[in-house]
Amino acid sequence: MSEAATPFGGVQRSKTHGTSERGIVMLTLLIALMLLSIALMGALDVWSLQRKRETEQQLLFVGNQYRIAILRYYRAGRVLPASIDELLNDSRFPEPLHHLRRAYADPVTGQNDWVYLYQAGRIAGLHSSSTDAPIKRSRFPRQFEDFEGQQTYASWQFFYLPPVQRSNSSPEQPRKPRPGSPDAPFDPMNDGLTRFTPRSLGSSHW
Repeated sequence: MSEAATPFGGVQRSKTHGTSERGIVMLTLLIALMLLSIALMGALDVWSLQRKRETEQQLLFVGNQYRIAILRYYRAGRVLPASIDELLNDSRFPEPLHHLRRAYADPVTGQNDWVYLYQAGRIAGLHSSSTDAPIKRSRFPRQFEDFEGQQTYASWQFFYLPPVQRSNSSPEQPRKPRPGSPDAPFDPMNDGLTRFTPRSLGSSHW
């Protein structure tokens, strides 16, 4: 530390000591800000992960609403809908039926840009247009067991595939109706149905 003589014969210390203290304070503040930034980034990552999980739950709910609506439409007239509008307002009867409350948007994309699955030119189901990788890969409810291990949201297909009527079944030997058959009780979970593999599969945006 340097010293300088005063007119009265004393010595005056330089400002080096004060400058050093201010430098230590600034360094401490910088370290504190850096730690705070790291903590905030971690909190944002946790929030983003939780938000994505909630979006996946919404996709499961909304997709299932469409699937159940298609099933109900088919049960009411033994034909699949030609459009989503027919699920909203089924005018085949004197008093219109409303199988779907509203045209839900895709929770993943935030838009009504679903990709529709067609069976014989009519809508049998849909799936998200997103190719993002889902967080959830296992432990799905029974009606979504085909989603196990899927790599994208687009692979989560929500559909109702009408059963194929067998012409060689004997009327004298009635059998217990299997889940999903026209004679079976209404099952909103659609358990027992096969994966969507129609003979003439088509998919497009509606």
